[in-house]
Amino acid sequence: MTTSSAAETRALGAALGRAARAGDILCLEGPLGVGKTVLVQGLAEGLGVAELATSPSFTLIHEHRGRLPLYHIDLYRLDRARVSDLFLEEYLDGDGVAAIEWAERLPAALCPNCLYLRIAYGDGDQRLFAVEARGDRATEWAKALGAT
Repeated sequence: MTTSSAAETRALGAALGRAARAGDILCLEGPLGVGKTVLVQGLAEGLGVAELATSPSFTLIHEHRGRLPLYHIDLYRLDRARVSDLFLEEYLDGDGVAAIEWAERLPAALCPNCLYLRIAYGDGDQRLFAVEARGDRATEWAKALGAT
């Protein structure tokens, strides 16, 4: 899957937000500046969040209120050992949608039913998405992307 601009990446996130259900978990991986936060901004928009979602790199977790709560988690500044100390289960097993940037730092046991998007740079503003759905609900949610 490919997007050609930040606006298209945001629209992809908005499609996910409109299709999201309580308990959905979106795991995002990719290099700095590739568009993980832009995608989460679209997700927030699709969930009806009024404010602009910004990267929680320094605060680790931002909570936003919309149709469902959005838990925007950024693990960039943490190693795997420290991630286990965050008690993320409260957010991952909660009543909202979790979006996790730098999800490669997340212990796999915490996320057995997640939608993974690996984002890579393409030509110019193009972004390349590899989609992996782990679990039945994630597979269903991935259909919002046109992916199965």
